[in-house]
Amino acid sequence: MNKFAIRSKRVITTLGVEAATLIIDKGVISDILAYDVVASCQVKDYGNLVIMPGLVDTHVHINEPGRTDWEGFNTATQAAAAGGITTLVDMPLNCIPATVSKAALETKLAALQGKLWVDCGFWGGVIPQNIDQLDELLSAGVLGAKSFLIDSGVDEFPHVTRQDVAKALPIMAKHQVPYLIHAELDIEHKEAAHIGDKYQSFLASRPRQWENDAIDLMISLGKEAKQQGHDAHIHIVHLSSSDAIEKISLAKKSGLNISAETCPHYLTLFSEAIPDGKTLYKCCPPIREDENRQKLWQALKSGEINFIVSDHSPCTPQLKKIDSGDLEHAWGGISALQFGLPLIWTEARQRGFSLEQVSYLMSTATAEFVGLAAKKGKIAVGAYADLVVFDDQKQVTISRDMIKHKHKITPYIGKQVVGEIVSTYLRGALVYSEQDIVGKPLGNTVLKHDF
Repeated sequence: MNKFAIRSKRVITTLGVEAATLIIDKGVISDILAYDVVASCQVKDYGNLVIMPGLVDTHVHINEPGRTDWEGFNTATQAAAAGGITTLVDMPLNCIPATVSKAALETKLAALQGKLWVDCGFWGGVIPQNIDQLDELLSAGVLGAKSFLIDSGVDEFPHVTRQDVAKALPIMAKHQVPYLIHAELDIEHKEAAHIGDKYQSFLASRPRQWENDAIDLMISLGKEAKQQGHDAHIHIVHLSSSDAIEKISLAKKSGLNISAETCPHYLTLFSEAIPDGKTLYKCCPPIREDENRQKLWQALKSGEINFIVSDHSPCTPQLKKIDSGDLEHAWGGISALQFGLPLIWTEARQRGFSLEQVSYLMSTATAEFVGLAAKKGKIAVGAYADLVVFDDQKQVTISRDMIKHKHKITPYIGKQVVGEIVSTYLRGALVYSEQDIVGKPLGNTVLKHDF
């Protein structure tokens, strides 16, 4: 169907929430008309359900090729479609080879053929061994690059030092793409604590100070690079420590190009309520105290934290050590790709956020972050018809049989949320409806030189 229309009494456009009819022609929003207009094409009326921009999730670990027993493009992008995500960006580690060279990117592009249910971009990686090839990797089409300041957990992706970051920043600035940083830094190198199955022991083993110190380092290096004429964009991924918010805010005010994201698990879960032995809650940095969580929400409201992404980081149930409850040796990562919007809306509505504000934090701001704002993350004439139909009133209990990602595990099973994805459109094509995937994989790769 080349030309058709959908309408609702509540459409989140760039002008606000309005009753409107969206004319969709060849995958693009060609016109936005009054709700009761007589259209010259087939019209689907969603009544009082919300039509909002498709989510743009810029932090997803898909792990293909190489670790497809953990996850893969087919299942991850189906889960994305089920969650109203029409664009995601894949992280450069946990796949083999890690995306640290042009050749590795090409291997990944070959592996995903025919498997994308939504559009997918890619982050590259910066490791000590590839800085001389970083220029070539960025030129190959990745949307930016990521480093760890601490052990990543996989041998293929070693962490960088202060000297490595100093070398990488001018190259990132030249390409005008974000430099993503996993901001944990163990300065004291104390002997690893025994954790066993105790969540509080795990929490204590990765203190806020690790994040605070890492962010201090990045701010310092960013300022040094700027003094040398290199205005690099530093981005702090999955911010967990509320202590660091003021540091980031002051650095922004000083003129440093720095941004930060946080994730649903840091906004909906808190350490006091996590039982021992429940490895599904383990992630790095860890889920912290409720007091910390409330400050993250305040920082989202004030704009000090820029947006919300999933950090979907799956693995096999065996690696998650579910049966033994061994927090010390379980893989760290939360699987919840498709549940982000209802999880966040459930909490946000109680704090006075509008759905329009949530849409900005999960669609518009993330699209802007990766340079896709002209076509994605908004409902406007000329933008792609990447759309979500959302029932913002429906009460839902998350269950195992809903899960579309590869392994049917998540810490949210049994959790009651408000909000349900009714339908998802990718460039005008219906890809999710009535709680199931529709049609065939129509997702495109999103490379830097494509836009």
